[in-house]
Amino acid sequence: MKKILLIFGLAILVNACKTKVNDTLKVEDYTVTSQEINDMVSFLAADRLNGRDTGSEGIGEAANYVESKFKSYGLKPYFETFRDNFLVGELDAYNVVGYLEGNDASLKNEYIVIGAHYDHIGIAKQGVANDSVSNGANDNAAGTSGVLALAKYFGAKKSNKRSLLFVTFSAEEKGLLGSNHLAKRLKQTNFNMYTMLNLEMIGVPFKNRDYIAFVTGFDKSNIAQKMNEYSNKKVIGYSEIAKKYNLFRQSDNYAFYKEFGLPCHTISSCDLSNYDYYHHVDDEADKLDYNHMVSLINSIIPAIETMCNTATKEIKVNEN
Repeated sequence: MKKILLIFGLAILVNACKTKVNDTLKVEDYTVTSQEINDMVSFLAADRLNGRDTGSEGIGEAANYVESKFKSYGLKPYFETFRDNFLVGELDAYNVVGYLEGNDASLKNEYIVIGAHYDHIGIAKQGVANDSVSNGANDNAAGTSGVLALAKYFGAKKSNKRSLLFVTFSAEEKGLLGSNHLAKRLKQTNFNMYTMLNLEMIGVPFKNRDYIAFVTGFDKSNIAQKMNEYSNKKVIGYSEIAKKYNLFRQSDNYAFYKEFGLPCHTISSCDLSNYDYYHHVDDEADKLDYNHMVSLINSIIPAIETMCNTATKEIKVNEN
């Protein structure tokens, strides 16, 4: 009887080990969860990071966090390290850049850049109710969490024929300095970019719109139409408010557009009409809608996956 029980126990142990291995390897079943997005945003927007101002200890901790995630997802440094260093005055600043090589011998030489700024404005000059930390949850821990979730998905699945560059930018709040630095650096190396997607303020949903998010510069390329086609539903739409305030020029996509003249857009679900805490100390993790964020991220995954794998470059700048 003891022998039977021992054999039975060993069988259970072996099966448990197999299950654990299979769960790790079954990346085709991986989907983003609201809990992991919540965890990412909560870490980045925590009070102890003091608003992730450029050059601060808080943004240094945020950079370490992003880098550790990139490593755990199997990404490699694109440069000598994951840090793309530059100066803001006398302050040391750094973008965090992770690289996932494409699996096609020819198409891997073409790149899709997926980015978001991970800095914010730090400590507010005037606080509210003894709170002076501008946590920057929606702006832009939310977008950063989206980049991390996408990096995890593609790092696990390795389904991309084209190569992917995942970037979190610093000094966006200082005037898009991090993206300007990286775009110029890549341009100087004849970087073969296909398109650039930037995630900005994706933490809250719209009401009464027939799309989940908009792209800035909607009319500058066919990217909205193609993303909807690739996703087989209307994920991306047009925001009149975004056009009115020229949001195309207000985030990190613009530096890449200036350098490369290719489709470079920001995806956002906040055009300042549906969130009251822009650059406010109450822009905190508990204000965001994580089910919405999961819906958006999971909805754009098939679009990005198709972009990675089409035989030709189907995303094109519109001729005006």
